Amino acid sequence: MNGPDLDFLCALVRARSGLMLTGERGFFVETRLAPIARREGLASVSEVIEQVKQQPSGALARAVVEAMTVQETSFFRDRPAFGALAEVVLRALAADRPEGLRVWSAGCGQGQEAYSLAMAIDEAAPPLPPVEILASDISTAALEKAQSGVYTHFEVQRGLPIRRLLRHFDELEDAWRVSAALRQRVRWMRLNLIDPFQVDRGYDLILCRNVVSSFAPDARAATLERLEKAVAPGGRLMLGAGEPAPEGFEPVAGAPCVFGRRSEITLVNAA
Repeated sequence: MNGPDLDFLCALVRARSGLMLTGERGFFVETRLAPIARREGLASVSEVIEQVKQQPSGALARAVVEAMTVQETSFFRDRPAFGALAEVVLRALAADRPEGLRVWSAGCGQGQEAYSLAMAIDEAAPPLPPVEILASDISTAALEKAQSGVYTHFEVQRGLPIRRLLRHFDELEDAWRVSAALRQRVRWMRLNLIDPFQVDRGYDLILCRNVVSSFAPDARAATLERLEKAVAPGGRLMLGAGEPAPEGFEPVAGAPCVFGRRSEITLVNAA
């Protein structure tokens, strides 16, 4: 792939998704776009990019951008942080919201995070009040896989002990599928986080982990501002390890990577 083609693609991806491609960009692009080239019957990734140049607003351009945004993930990623989320954060939120909780997994990828949440909620003892889970992503292909709930042996081995696998999954011939009961807990939606969005009412917990750190600075700031507004009063925002919180948020004690509004946390601590 030549330099101008790579520069064109990086600019397109940044404009459409906020993502900044860094490091070994050429290898990464070739790896992500080679399957699209084969699917479209094109001889090379360069031919894919040439087609996108001719129709930058077409379906192929959208598929290319989405392919670049799918991030590596696993079930119960960052286990200590996820354990505190289930045992500390959700429990504390539920104490103030006995009628139920609204949780949003923003940038859910292929669904492992949303299903991990659903499993943790299902296993909670004593039981939590009803929890509505929304999971969103920019990638249509990732959402289709997530909604199917089908994962390879390799994918379920990453983060799932055998007891959880047997409890929450059905074995297929060469894969595993999330149980129907668990799949029904999650509502899926395609959403590009860099596009302006509004929510009808705030979410008690928003997870946006290892997403905005890859964004260009302007896209990252705008996305965090919108997420901040989408957090309900007294709610929490969970980011990836090392990702800074929005202005006015600070860490929640005993819950790694979880933040709340500074004014609300101060009131709780003062009490």
